[in-house]
Amino acid sequence: MRRVVVAGVGMTRFGKYLDRSMKDLGREAVDEALKAAGVEKTALDAAIVGNAMAGLVTGQECVRGQVVLREMGIQDIPIINTENACASSSTAFHLAWLYVASGMYDLVLALGVEKLYHEDKRRSFAAIGSAVDVEQMQQILAGMKSAEQKAKPADGAPKSEGAGQSRSMFMDFYAAAARRHMEKYGTTQLHYAKVAMKNHNNGSLNPHAQYRERYTVEEIIASPEVTFPLTRLMCSPIGDGAAAAILCSEEKARELTTKPVFVVASALGSGKDLQPGEPSVEERVAHRAYEQAGLGPRDLNVVELHDASAPAEVIGYEELGLCGEGEGGRLIEEGATEIGGRIPVNTSGGLLSKGHPVGATGVAQICEVFWQLRGEAGDRQVEGARVGLTQNGGGMVRGEAAAMAVHVLTT
Repeated sequence: MRRVVVAGVGMTRFGKYLDRSMKDLGREAVDEALKAAGVEKTALDAAIVGNAMAGLVTGQECVRGQVVLREMGIQDIPIINTENACASSSTAFHLAWLYVASGMYDLVLALGVEKLYHEDKRRSFAAIGSAVDVEQMQQILAGMKSAEQKAKPADGAPKSEGAGQSRSMFMDFYAAAARRHMEKYGTTQLHYAKVAMKNHNNGSLNPHAQYRERYTVEEIIASPEVTFPLTRLMCSPIGDGAAAAILCSEEKARELTTKPVFVVASALGSGKDLQPGEPSVEERVAHRAYEQAGLGPRDLNVVELHDASAPAEVIGYEELGLCGEGEGGRLIEEGATEIGGRIPVNTSGGLLSKGHPVGATGVAQICEVFWQLRGEAGDRQVEGARVGLTQNGGGMVRGEAAAMAVHVLTT
């Protein structure tokens, strides 16, 4: 396998763009990535396009990548579409890496693009809610309702009544995991609020972030409750946006840049029916990525992980090996994951602040790590960053993420 380099990246600011199409958003990200890499679109050998929700939100199915890229004059080359829930564009990045690493192509585009906002919000939330086994939907909703009644019996009607209609049902999954963590390890709602505060602070420094406001932990806890222990400011918003990366061989990179960023690991996996004591899909895929890279958690300087909710970040600390089991709360208490801490996490603001246009999220994480490793992250720069990791999960089947991608990049 050949060494693979990220030669350039680009992304839109994530946000609410009812008046912009996927074509328009995609063009902005791709043009920026091509310019950063110093290549023309005609030099591309192939393109992989990640998108999750267009079919249900906009009605565009089957040939999304071809539709988006043809508009900007990228045509004739192989164009592959990847749909893997929230991991759609990290899957696209994985395939682009594989194309270059295998020697098949020298210059490949990985693009993630999504439009989630719709005049009918129920359409957006229903689309997100489709990233589960839909035949088990009623059973899933009944289980969430029962679990929340036990957690907060004095509250009357469970908040889960709104799942999939006024919000993403995935917040109920995250809330259930958060409560289990609280019961088992003594984690508190305050720990989750501190994660949200950190990420909103980081997002305030990121010009690509959807939300750039800062909040205190008191304001985060006092924001409207979604489902205990989650409040609105502990949950990622929906959004529109695009992110792109240009991958090339090491030989090609010598013609393009004196600051190469190498992809030293690209691991993709799926959930399974776990036996008691078995590691989670995140742990399994991270382990494979560490082995592939010849590195471990202690070697990391910056991490972008899938904080679709604040508790997901705390649990992610543990599953990525940044701390021991049950020690995620302590890690946020110590400030270890802040910019300037021992292992900064979600310097971009994460999904909580940067936003979560599902199909664009995976490559957007790559963009942040790329900028960090090249010393181009501005006010949120991690000093001396040389090794970065991204973790991006998508969907859920039988209690595990349906898809999981972990990438390790180095200078």
